[in-house]
Amino acid sequence: MTTDKTTLGRRSFLKAALLAGGGMILHFNWPGAGAMASEPGPVADAIIELNSYIKIYPNGDVLLFNPNPEFGQNVKTSLPMILAEELDVAWEKVTVEQADFFPERYGRQFTGGSQSVRQAWPVLRTAGATARQMLIIAASEKWAVPLSEIHTEAGVIFHKKSDQKITYGEIASQAAQVPLPKDVKLKDVVDFKIIGSSKQNVELDNIVTGKPLFTSDYKQEGMLIAMIVHPPAFGQEITAFDDTAVRQMPGIKDVFLIEPLAKDYTRNYFDTMSFGSLAVVVGTSTWEVMQAKKKLQLELQTASKRKNKDTLQLESTAGHYADMDRYAKIPGEVKRKDGDPDAAFKNAARIIERTYTAPFLVHNTMEPVSCFAHVTADLAELYAPIQAPEVITTTLVARLGLPKEKIKIKLARMGGGFGLRAYGHHLVEAAVISQKLNAPVKLMYTREDEATYGIYRPTYSATYRAALDNNNQLIGFHVKAGGIPESPLHENRFPAGAVNHYLAESWAVDSDITIGAFRAPRSNFMASAEQSFLDELAVEMKKDPIDFRLELLKRAKERPVGQRNDYDASRYAGVLQLLKEKASLLKKPDGTGRGIAAYFCHNTYAAALVDIGVKNNEPYVVQAIASVDCGIVVNQDAAVNMAEGAVIDGIGNALYGEQLFADGVPQKSNFNTYRIIRMSECPKHIEVHFVQNQENPTGMGEPVFPPMFGAVANALFHHTGKRYYNQPFMKQYLAHGTQG
Repeated sequence: MTTDKTTLGRRSFLKAALLAGGGMILHFNWPGAGAMASEPGPVADAIIELNSYIKIYPNGDVLLFNPNPEFGQNVKTSLPMILAEELDVAWEKVTVEQADFFPERYGRQFTGGSQSVRQAWPVLRTAGATARQMLIIAASEKWAVPLSEIHTEAGVIFHKKSDQKITYGEIASQAAQVPLPKDVKLKDVVDFKIIGSSKQNVELDNIVTGKPLFTSDYKQEGMLIAMIVHPPAFGQEITAFDDTAVRQMPGIKDVFLIEPLAKDYTRNYFDTMSFGSLAVVVGTSTWEVMQAKKKLQLELQTASKRKNKDTLQLESTAGHYADMDRYAKIPGEVKRKDGDPDAAFKNAARIIERTYTAPFLVHNTMEPVSCFAHVTADLAELYAPIQAPEVITTTLVARLGLPKEKIKIKLARMGGGFGLRAYGHHLVEAAVISQKLNAPVKLMYTREDEATYGIYRPTYSATYRAALDNNNQLIGFHVKAGGIPESPLHENRFPAGAVNHYLAESWAVDSDITIGAFRAPRSNFMASAEQSFLDELAVEMKKDPIDFRLELLKRAKERPVGQRNDYDASRYAGVLQLLKEKASLLKKPDGTGRGIAAYFCHNTYAAALVDIGVKNNEPYVVQAIASVDCGIVVNQDAAVNMAEGAVIDGIGNALYGEQLFADGVPQKSNFNTYRIIRMSECPKHIEVHFVQNQENPTGMGEPVFPPMFGAVANALFHHTGKRYYNQPFMKQYLAHGTQG
């Protein structure tokens, strides 16, 4: 990668200004963290212009306001590292603060899609480099020396010939008066000192010492506590309630119904509300309200919204799988067709066909949903964990009848996101409650509320077929994928482009159950099904699983089929080659099975390996490797932490994750019934390796997650000799032992 030059215009930097007491502030555009879709497209399509600013104080300190919400992916450390690198300031001089939602300055503020670092990269580099150039110009004018003779290091400007030096803080006021440079030279990657290193989380002390960071910590004088009661079943609505017992309980102030969204309101992408009306219990303390809501008696009616159902029968897991089985056997909507797949399968010497399924999943964030709201006739103030504040502001404007400038959102740190907090139902509910009461309110969800409210990962099914010729070579490939209520298909992903005759079909079944983005949406299932099937093909074709994938990728690179393949075959092969290299150095423990998988999503390539053994008659992952090509790694610690978390999260969901339904009622509402991976079940050894290149950074929060499902499934086969087609795999293992 060669040294870049960036041309700045009025839209890149709004102004340079003096701070009170001296110093310099730069306002600049900030990119959005992703398009309003679960799988963002190219940068040019996904960028959302935002404004933020750098402050350089007289003492040389640098402050960055971070507009992107933080939920543990550590952007509050990684983003200022980019700025500090190009600014050429000592890392110890850089601090960062979370910006409130401020659309007039920042525009659209969104965290999701593994996009934060990727889209901040060019803008923050430009911001840092421009500030540095202005400082150099100011020093050049002060000393009357050529710019070419000046250099910077760790926040100090030097002119060696005259043996002069000055700190950034000392020259910042003069620099603020310098006209904005038109051409700014960015550092060469080989000169990076901060980017690529490991820096401690800037909020670590606050987290460890329990400083108030989350909405559940927030308090205000006169604040009431509110909790919702929703219908027990999807497809039901509340018509009335009996609150006689509730109103007699201590601390209870009010009980009423709300409609979070008006009936004639046109919903946007993230306006996911599971039920048309909700019962609300309000009181003075969390405990009192929790006890009172249990006594509320609801009157309900069936109100199914399913479009392709003739009856009002409420949904069940058994019915879901029957529907998916039926749709898997009939033609779907053709999304891609290369060559003549019908002829390939008709003339095949052998056809291999397998179907894979996965259940609904609950997000299970560490912090259940909550929101503080104080709505008056003139102003709505909210303190909330939200990934997409601008999107929900539009909803609040419509629901509250207040103009946008009268809605103020302070962005709380999120205790986990995984896609759930892209949906701002909790903000709308809290605001409507506060407006009705004309009082400050903190809305609190219990774990049970959140687990039964919806916005789940959908349930999916995918059927794969492969046509083999007389030489046992792959000549045709067919995938038909669907789900309830959406399809997970990515028709242009590998192995599309690597097989002459290829067919991809899609289908979906409508549902009353609300769904939403779940870490690596759709990819988390398709990676499992696709990589399980490719592994089975490799065994049937008597090929090494990694070598088989590399053969297909070589074909996709040298003689690609079709024009819409959305992956780079060379980079895809690179993570597999790195995994193979690292696997050769990691001894497989006796009595274990080794499985591998690889996948491309969110602009990043990831491969995974797990070794599975059995303990106490249950399979468990002994050790794991992840290899990743995410371009330049900004913060090694943060990237490794995200990958390790994805490894554990993937293993846990693959083995245990499952939400079930009976007559529309979710059957699992807390961790006593909804199984998640435990500390003692996590791999004792996890390695994370990065492909070394100079590509611009891509995402890390999601891409390592999907291949873990396939690696677990394949390791189970290589340990037991039987295939596991239905998640969660632990349930299938316990039901059938080693019979798959």
